[in-house]
Amino acid sequence: MKKLLLATVAVLGTAGFASAADLPARMPVKAPPPVMAPAFSWTGCYIGGFVGGAWGDDATTYPVGAGYGYSYSLDSSFIGGGTLGCNWQPIGSQFVLGLEGEVGYLSLEGSAYDPVLGLVAPEYSSTKIGDWYGMITGRLGVTWDRALLYVKGGVAFVDVETAISGTLGAVSYAGTTSDTIATWTVGGGVEWAMSPNWSIKAEYMYIGLDETQTVAFPATVPSFAASYDTEFNGIHTAKVGLNYRFGGGAPLVARY
Repeated sequence: MKKLLLATVAVLGTAGFASAADLPARMPVKAPPPVMAPAFSWTGCYIGGFVGGAWGDDATTYPVGAGYGYSYSLDSSFIGGGTLGCNWQPIGSQFVLGLEGEVGYLSLEGSAYDPVLGLVAPEYSSTKIGDWYGMITGRLGVTWDRALLYVKGGVAFVDVETAISGTLGAVSYAGTTSDTIATWTVGGGVEWAMSPNWSIKAEYMYIGLDETQTVAFPATVPSFAASYDTEFNGIHTAKVGLNYRFGGGAPLVARY
């Protein structure tokens, strides 16, 4: 009986080994490839604020017909304001196209006495640029990850006022001219996306005034010159800002 049991076990073991040998070899299982999230996109509209500073080139006043002129510097100014704009980044491209509007505060002022006429009759010339300015600009940028390096340019609007006052004997006279000047602006900057919605920027813009403003007096005013021309050059601005983008771009991470 014992021998019969041993023989049965041996036969069953041999049959099981043979059946296992007939099974196909197990194929290795490959892990699925990682699925990359879309790259960060700058497409979308945004609103922001900024602070910075502005400084201007000298203003020069010429008493018309007097054959001379004199210059005076403009004080630097704090600037601050807001921006509203939209960006478009084509899928798969590093380039970003944008349109931006900017409105801000600035106040550049300067003045001087006429160094020649002042020897006979004190005469005073002053200039004020501000208290506000605006820009409408196009923007072209190139991105590296979340960094955006860009140039921009367009039209700027600046309020400019010139005044002349003086005395000649017992007679006092004064004149003022004020205009809102539309001119060109150009510059650039760098922007960094801290998150899908928030970004910070640093930017320089030049406003090219290149204008002449004239203050004229009536013929009854006993001054040495009937009118005065004041020339302006450019305004330099530098700012830092914070933007909030609606919607936000996709994060630069990989999903596994």
